[in-house]
Amino acid sequence: MNQANKQEAKVALVTGGARRIGAAVVKKLHLAGFKVVIHCHQSLNDAHDLAKELNSQRVDSAFVLQRELNHPDAAAEMIQTIIDWSGRLDLLVNNASVFTKTDVDDFQPDDWSTLFDVNVKVPYLLSCVARPFLAKNEGSIVNITDIHAQKPLKDYAVYCQTKAALDMQTKTLAREFAPAVRVNAVAPGSIAWPEQKNALSEAQQKTIIERIPLKKHGAPEYIALAVLALVENPYITGQIMSVDGGRGLKD
Repeated sequence: MNQANKQEAKVALVTGGARRIGAAVVKKLHLAGFKVVIHCHQSLNDAHDLAKELNSQRVDSAFVLQRELNHPDAAAEMIQTIIDWSGRLDLLVNNASVFTKTDVDDFQPDDWSTLFDVNVKVPYLLSCVARPFLAKNEGSIVNITDIHAQKPLKDYAVYCQTKAALDMQTKTLAREFAPAVRVNAVAPGSIAWPEQKNALSEAQQKTIIERIPLKKHGAPEYIALAVLALVENPYITGQIMSVDGGRGLKD
């Protein structure tokens, strides 16, 4: 591919883009005309399946990037790989996240480090490394936070703190990176039910839905729509959009 062709389409990196909310965001951005970089760590098969689907729709429009985000050089290596592939970067979606319970009576330093590294430090480093490339095209950053950044979730004390930090990171970098790069966030409510150790019973799910004014569970598509709305509006920065069915009104 020559340099001229590389410059044609806008390019987006979505961390944790192989499944769930990340995959929905990838698909929505691709539909909007972006070339998409699907970052993954363990979900490599899902990432390749998604890339194959998207590349069948538009040749060379999706690329899989597998990296351990906690690696010291991951941010620089990832951004350089994207520039080598596409010649540009217009959007960074910091979606990858660790969601685990923590016991306040049994503090584990490793839990603290892992949660803060992945949920706070990694988005910061990626944003800083991506900044000069985003600035060339008046690009933007969208962080995926959580409504529990503002209203804590029992048994997830450290996780909630990390998302509160990401909220503040969104606002501070919006100020630091302006006017060339906009930085916003989307805070999901009940969008994709937790999996594995965090899974909820049907009774727990029903209780949560009853507390939502719209009386229904969300879907990853709703987060993708919000991300695209923030990307497409050039006069929004430093904002955190809650997509929670109105749940924040009741708690």
